Amino acid sequence: MRIDVVTLFPRMFDSPLSESMLRVAREKGAIEIRVVDLRDYTAGRHRVADDYPFGGGGGMVLKPEPLFTAVEALRGPGTRVVLLCPQGPLFTQDAAARLARVAHLVLLCGHYE
Repeated sequence: MRIDVVTLFPRMFDSPLSESMLRVAREKGAIEIRVVDLRDYTAGRHRVADDYPFGGGGGMVLKPEPLFTAVEALRGPGTRVVLLCPQGPLFTQDAAARLARVAHLVLLCGHYE
């Protein structure tokens, strides 16, 4: 199984991926996990991947262009793309079992409102 984690904060994954069960699974080749910096898919020299919401309100939102570019670059046959957000369905053991059967998983980390 291959998992690509697309995020604005790739170094946040250094510790969890190098410890415990994930480390062992990676060392044994049971799983391949790549952390992808969303800024690598931005246009312009400033590598900006977020912007203010058009409708107003606080916080920042991710720009769609880098997300689409990253997904298109990473997606292959049989790839499942999942946008992680608090409004989505609850991640349960059943959901984990279903996703474990996917050969290639792309996880999009929103991190913003």
